[in-house]
Amino acid sequence: MAHLPKLDLGLPSYDSLFSTEEERQEANSEKVMTIPIDKITDFKGHPFHVTMDEDMAKLIDSIKENDMLMPALVRPKKDGSYEMISGHRRKFALSQLGRKEMNVIIRDLDDDQATILMVDSNIQRENIYPSERGYAYKMRLEAMKHQGKRVDINIDDVPVEYSKSTSTQVEQKSKNKYSVELLGEQLGLDRNQIRRFIRLTYLIEPLQEMVDGRHENEIKIAFNPAVELSYLTESEQYDLANAIVENQRTPSLAQCQEFKRLSHDGELTSEFIEDTLSEEKPNQREKLSFQMKEIDKYFPKDFTPGKKKDLMIHLLENWAKKRSREQER
Repeated sequence: MAHLPKLDLGLPSYDSLFSTEEERQEANSEKVMTIPIDKITDFKGHPFHVTMDEDMAKLIDSIKENDMLMPALVRPKKDGSYEMISGHRRKFALSQLGRKEMNVIIRDLDDDQATILMVDSNIQRENIYPSERGYAYKMRLEAMKHQGKRVDINIDDVPVEYSKSTSTQVEQKSKNKYSVELLGEQLGLDRNQIRRFIRLTYLIEPLQEMVDGRHENEIKIAFNPAVELSYLTESEQYDLANAIVENQRTPSLAQCQEFKRLSHDGELTSEFIEDTLSEEKPNQREKLSFQMKEIDKYFPKDFTPGKKKDLMIHLLENWAKKRSREQER
């Protein structure tokens, strides 16, 4: 009998909800309860987007067929409601199915414990945006800092500061390593890579959307250039985002590094950004280039650049077919 391939729905394993063996044993005595979904609020500052994508469609189908196999993890709030720790996607899926209740494990957790569990239950999923990783790493390191672990979130090349802990247990556990190093070991990443992901949290929302590949104009910025752009001021970033959309062109890594240098020296202007993006890159030579404002008047206002491109290609194909038929006569 053939084995069916394992379907990865991006769900955390049961053990991933509990960071120590002691907590897992404690969880065995906890009971699964059913509570109204409208009594569960999202985790404050939850960095992971919950959207209707292909993975969500699979999760909804799975819950429809098999019900929800894994209870969510929540913590009680003073007003009698609950805050979601792990289960935001399952909550969304249940809501899409019209369900009013959800199976949960209720646990008292302080802010730092809740943050670490929330991040750990999501960070291993495959389909996570770069900016989501940045916010998640940042939140987890801040939580580790509050718990007394040595912290090195030195993402700006400034002197490192770390909190001194009186807890022998924490000192022995960290073994004189910074929390960013410990996190890197857990995730199999270099600490500098973690810092670079955190840099993305300094980008304005439009640029974060571009590096994530979720911008409404379907514009994509590569990871390394995006890190360089994170050092620009907020005003400079807005000037750049507007110029990118206007010219339908993203800056190269070298251009981003030049923007960063000029910004550091206080010499970066909107005119320089516009002039830079209006120039042809070497790898863009021999390509047809025009500004969107030249053709916008021919399209409905709600058309995205992607829709405009598809329509133009369709019209060109029809024109080419018509021309070919005329030549055959």
